[in-house]
Amino acid sequence: MVDRISPERRSQNMARIKGHNTAPELRVRKLLHRLGYRFRLHSKDLPGTPDIVLAKHRSVIFVHGCFWHRHPGCRLSYMPKSRLDFWSKKFQANVKRDQEAIDLLQSVGWRVLVLWECETKDDRVTEKAIHQFLSGCFNEKRAID
Repeated sequence: MVDRISPERRSQNMARIKGHNTAPELRVRKLLHRLGYRFRLHSKDLPGTPDIVLAKHRSVIFVHGCFWHRHPGCRLSYMPKSRLDFWSKKFQANVKRDQEAIDLLQSVGWRVLVLWECETKDDRVTEKAIHQFLSGCFNEKRAID
């Protein structure tokens, strides 16, 4: 299928997509702050540049967009209709890079929580996941599926 938008317009659209300070990330940060947790943002000295770093708890939180990071079974993680080969390779690379970052973090003693964009819309679900994660109930990566 051919893209209906000109390459220039497509480039402009893609350039407007943010990598940091997204709405789901801001919701999680606001909730963490309200719960009394203090954290650093986007620590470039850690693998994968985690969105939220809770150094006191030696824990990191990634707030993944369902589309870009391929949330399994989520309606937001649909496949575009054009340039299937390009998108397929891009998504595979994203998922692989995510897993490598998580593995590296865990190998050096960090605990990892992955929160998905679609689940951050419900503060109760997000709060429960954060409490369980930070109270030590999870020693491994926890992805809410």
